[in-house]
Amino acid sequence: MSVYTVKVEGSRPATEEKPSAGPVFRCVYAKDGLLELPAGLQSPWEFFSESVKRNPKNPMLGRRRQITDGKAGPYAWLTYAEAYDSAIRCGSAIRGRGVNPGDRCGIYGSNCPEWIITMEACNSQAITNVPLYDTLGANAVEFIINHAELPIVFVQENKFSAILTCLPRCTSHLKTIVSFGKISIIQQKEAEELGVACFSWEEFSLLGSLDHELSPKQKTDIGTIMYTSGTTGEPKGVILSNGAFMAEVLSMDHLLRETDKVGTEEDVYFSFLPLAHIFDQIIETYCIYRGSSIGFWQGDVRYMVEDLLELKPTIFCGVPRVYDRIYAGIMHKVSLGGTLRKTLFQYAYNYKLRNLEKGLRQDEAAPLLDRLVFDKIKQAFGGRVRLMLSGAAPLPSHVEEFLRVTCCSVLSQGYGLTESCGGCFTSVANVFSMVGTVGVPMTTIEARLESVPEMGYDALATVPRGEICLRGNTLFCGYQKRQDLTKSVLVDGWFHTGDVGEWQPDGAMKIIDRKKNIFKLSQGEYVAVENIESTYLRCTLVTSIWVYGNSFESFLVAVVVPEGKVLEQWATDNCESGDFKSLCQNLKARKFILDELNSTAQKHHLRGFEMLKAVYLEPVPFDIERDLVTPTFKLKRPQLLKYYKDRIDELYNEAKVPKV
Repeated sequence: MSVYTVKVEGSRPATEEKPSAGPVFRCVYAKDGLLELPAGLQSPWEFFSESVKRNPKNPMLGRRRQITDGKAGPYAWLTYAEAYDSAIRCGSAIRGRGVNPGDRCGIYGSNCPEWIITMEACNSQAITNVPLYDTLGANAVEFIINHAELPIVFVQENKFSAILTCLPRCTSHLKTIVSFGKISIIQQKEAEELGVACFSWEEFSLLGSLDHELSPKQKTDIGTIMYTSGTTGEPKGVILSNGAFMAEVLSMDHLLRETDKVGTEEDVYFSFLPLAHIFDQIIETYCIYRGSSIGFWQGDVRYMVEDLLELKPTIFCGVPRVYDRIYAGIMHKVSLGGTLRKTLFQYAYNYKLRNLEKGLRQDEAAPLLDRLVFDKIKQAFGGRVRLMLSGAAPLPSHVEEFLRVTCCSVLSQGYGLTESCGGCFTSVANVFSMVGTVGVPMTTIEARLESVPEMGYDALATVPRGEICLRGNTLFCGYQKRQDLTKSVLVDGWFHTGDVGEWQPDGAMKIIDRKKNIFKLSQGEYVAVENIESTYLRCTLVTSIWVYGNSFESFLVAVVVPEGKVLEQWATDNCESGDFKSLCQNLKARKFILDELNSTAQKHHLRGFEMLKAVYLEPVPFDIERDLVTPTFKLKRPQLLKYYKDRIDELYNEAKVPKV
């Protein structure tokens, strides 16, 4: 079938109980067998301790020094040896609080050196780490503490009050709280009144010893329980073994060795994606395995560019939302340039694009134009980035192409789930034909498509389409205390992802739909809503959109978050007054946005019933606080409908009024 995958098993015909399924494929780099863990490797702790032996003095964890006038100074670093000692002490102190191997420890806060040290402290003593979502409210934190039965939680200083709020309802298991920084006497007293002991980071470290015996570890031990927010219902605790976690890290190394260049102690990673998510935790563990340095952002998006320029990383991971903003910012600057600059940029872009399409490597496609035209874009990331990775959601093709051409770096898009321990597909470095796809299976995973007859997807068709199903060495063990949910997605050894894919001729996978996000309009037309939303998002006037329809209505409506500057510019050009909020209520502004969205839809060949009949303009971006999006900014559709129910009813009533 392809250059990059090999068929290892035939297709399966449909039966009365099951739909048909296509052949099973592996990555060509695993054609003789899936990657297995080397004998004797039992825990991610060994990745860390081996790197300490090799490079004890190499900088490991860095953060910017705070200077008194409010500006951040240069990065200050802990070496591998210093971080190791800190993790040993911390692990010893955790054991001293009555937490034993196999017990669980919560970690709540944004990325910082203490987060990683706590994670490694847990690894040192065979204790399961359980990240608490930094971006979810106190309800989810309370739910996870009780559901995972956490006896101890490490907390970022500014999250302490959130823990105290839910503490009265969490004391059946929780007995110890450790701050990443300091704690006030009032906070300590409040917790102690509920029978929970509190410690500052320094106090807790002093309770530990460097001589504490390390606990024996097994690759079958539960390394982490990672709660995923999901788009419906309560968070699900995804159980991941040490073996799966390590196999994922080694698979990443394997693919980089085969297709580009592995990480080294010279590499520097910029840590800003949440460590509470599998994507970043795997990447940071890979950096630790390779002895690389990890520099943390300040936790404020306003200073992110400043942090990048100070750190000068060589590896950068982002999600589509971040890359979209970078793309929009660069395009805005290009549009402000003079005619000569714009012409030069377009010439350089087209020239390099043609060479990439011919198969030239990124660094060979246009080295002179990289220096003359694209270097400024490279400098915006600090000037040294050699590897960019994208995950968590599909990266729009036009953005991916743009970044591959202009960023002077290898860009690889992947696809994965918490249940697959992060990436299960990844595009191959320097293979430009994989733009718009998520690439090929990782070397630990086999994949097949299963037909979805109700959506018209046939895994046995000439162009195979169906639900992506996975089997291999990096799958989760199940959902914490939810055997019912586990059984519904793990069938005969295959994990059913819920995502619909299409095999490409070269063996790459393209994500085309979501099995659950489909509904039928009253005239019988099926609507794959995520596809439609991604098309409308190509309209530069909007930053977010939620498209809605149901089987009682014949057309679609939407709630749209417009781009503020563009709407204000339209108001100036059309002599309309008011601030952004009032412009969102302006009927002429609504018609302008609706017309532009439908113009984008026509340009990209959406069908008549996929056009919008009415829109509501929302001045406030969809946010986690109102429970409208997940921490990775996926739309929570049931919650959106509940929140905007009255607006949706108004839009349908409005759109049905005959136009005079």
